[in-house]
Amino acid sequence: MGMKLKLNRDRAFYVMVLSIALPIAIQNGFTNFVNLLDNIMVGRLGTEAMSGVSIANQIIFIFNIAIFGSVSGAGIFTSQYVGKEDWEGVKDTVRYKILSGALITFLFSLLCIYKMDFLIGIFLSGASDGGNIENALLEGKSYLNLMLPGFPAFMLSQVYASTSRENGEAVIPMKAGIAAIITNLVLNYLLIFGHFGMPRLDVKGAAIATTISRYVEAAIVIIWTHRKKEFTKGLYKKLTLPAVLAIRITRAAIPLIMNETLWATGMTFLVQCYSTRGLNAVAGYNIFSTLLNVFNVSLLAIGNSVGIIIGRLLGAGKFEEAKKTDTKMIIFAILVGVALGIIMLSLSYIFPLLYNTNENAKRIATHLIIAQAFFLPLFALKNSAYFTLRSGGQIWITILFDSLFLWLCSVPIAFSVSRFTSLSVVWIFVAVEMGDFIKCAFGLYLIKKGVWIRRIA
Repeated sequence: MGMKLKLNRDRAFYVMVLSIALPIAIQNGFTNFVNLLDNIMVGRLGTEAMSGVSIANQIIFIFNIAIFGSVSGAGIFTSQYVGKEDWEGVKDTVRYKILSGALITFLFSLLCIYKMDFLIGIFLSGASDGGNIENALLEGKSYLNLMLPGFPAFMLSQVYASTSRENGEAVIPMKAGIAAIITNLVLNYLLIFGHFGMPRLDVKGAAIATTISRYVEAAIVIIWTHRKKEFTKGLYKKLTLPAVLAIRITRAAIPLIMNETLWATGMTFLVQCYSTRGLNAVAGYNIFSTLLNVFNVSLLAIGNSVGIIIGRLLGAGKFEEAKKTDTKMIIFAILVGVALGIIMLSLSYIFPLLYNTNENAKRIATHLIIAQAFFLPLFALKNSAYFTLRSGGQIWITILFDSLFLWLCSVPIAFSVSRFTSLSVVWIFVAVEMGDFIKCAFGLYLIKKGVWIRRIA
């Protein structure tokens, strides 16, 4: 009888986790799958086009993460207000997301417009490896210029989608994401290669398709949310919020935005270190990272679920239940990481064959995929630890665990190995990943101490 009760409880637990994680994983999975197809299509244009787009996407990645940080900072409060059923509090957090997201979008767009050559050029300091660095620069600039108009749409879709998920509605953001993905995929096919009478625009076609798809996603999620959700009633009657709450959110959000932005710039610096090994290293890393993004979907969805589920439990004052649930979710994430690592390993020699690039770039991609397959369980652990620490609003501890560790450990490793040795890009990558063993040990120590267990809403 006791065993049957335990099985029922375990089944209920996994159903609860999957009800949140699965829609997020499906949406992000479709997104990354289409990004993968997009990447393969661009990869058919040659090494320079693929490298230029890859570099531009590294810059866009920083913007995306900064927006993620701004909505996540307020989202900590949103989840706990939902747990209390305080809908006015939810509205105020949404207003904060919109205002902070608009500011980030404006500032980042200005930076890209006036410093585009510099931002792309820092990734082209390595050897050409037989490719044309000037062509790669031009391709990157063409792509980034046409991606800039999509920034506001991306910001708004993230504001609405994140709030819907924090309200327990993950299906509509998923559907909006799928609609955007289909739009992107069809337009990629038409505009990159010029099928069905459309002009052949190469890299520019990929950027136009992505920008249009972002507006499709934003329109769907915004229209549906305003029709169905309680927190949208009177949302735009004012775009201000109580000063006390604004200060409290800012105290949590600004460090989180700083953390996410520092993390993104740190990750971008790692890619710059990898790029010192030449255009083939850039191309190989691009192939590898595209596949990695597809595999990381499940682990990131579980991590987001940790933040949402644990945040609700903390908001409701169920501290012991939060501790037990968190332990189960971390173990579950690690097991998923092991399974995904095995699948990734099986694709290591097959996937690079889809690209129209030289054998050196394909070989680099294969070796990076093999290396990453063994590190996926470690990624699952550190990702779950990060969202656990963040769920209770312990932002400075999160920064220490996340971006400061990256800049104090991972970046110095990458810089030292790339500048002072002749080791290949694969060994630079392995050296960086080995440092995460320290990070995971530190994360588990903080979780065991219970520093994240507190109610903030």
